[in-house]
Amino acid sequence: MIHLTISRIAIWLLAVVMIIFGIMHFTNPTGMLNYVPLYLPRGIVWVYLVGIAFILAAMAFISNRYVSLAGYLLAVLLIAFVVLIHIPNHLNSGTPELRQAALVNALKDTAIAGFAMYIASIAKHQRLTESDK
Repeated sequence: MIHLTISRIAIWLLAVVMIIFGIMHFTNPTGMLNYVPLYLPRGIVWVYLVGIAFILAAMAFISNRYVSLAGYLLAVLLIAFVVLIHIPNHLNSGTPELRQAALVNALKDTAIAGFAMYIASIAKHQRLTESDK
């Protein structure tokens, strides 16, 4: 019983973090725009979409619905950030401070992606519809 409680607390902690990250995409979209690769058109739209994705994943974790889908999609999104944003920033940044910040962001997103995949993999008894209660 205590294992289940600790697991739910851990999942809720991730959900709170994802909600905060999602809100940050709406409260400071121009600041987040610096992270959108230049080859993506309409960069500000991507900022808002990522904010929505973070909040939706958190809502799935909190409500215990579509947890597996949300966890795997969140992991894919975060790994995409590592590959498409953080690693290139680490390799191409001019100052050691910016390279270190990019590496820290890559490690953070990798860790969160790993936790999201773990949550998705243990979501065996999630409720997918109201009739499954």
